Amino acid sequence: MKQLIQKIVEFRDSRNWKQFHNPKDLAISLTLEASELLENFQWKTSEDSIKVNFQRIEDELADVLIYALLLSNELDINPEQAIIDKIKKNGEKYPIDKAFGTSKKSITNSKVIHKYSSKMVTLNSFPSR
Repeated sequence: MKQLIQKIVEFRDSRNWKQFHNPKDLAISLTLEASELLENFQWKTSEDSIKVNFQRIEDELADVLIYALLLSNELDINPEQAIIDKIKKNGEKYPIDKAFGTSKKSITNSKVIHKYSSKMVTLNSFPSR
């Protein structure tokens, strides 16, 4: 991972782009590239998207990963350790016995959902004009 980040940094630095790579702009660029990745799937099934756009998907995914690694480098975050830590947190948040086979976002935080659901506004609660 360190060698890969070093190659990315060398590429960037040889073009004098570090001046543009502050955390905010790297995060923005990462999001823009993720949107470009998503565009390859718009209006198609996953299967059709992959069949038609595989090379573009691979390129955009690489751009997302490059910006993520540049951002982690800029913030001195070890991406391998961050991923390991996040998997551990997700394991606690989504225990196998409760999360297996379900796509529900909140398994263990149902109190949070209930807390805010009473504050949700429906279209019927807006005054008529």
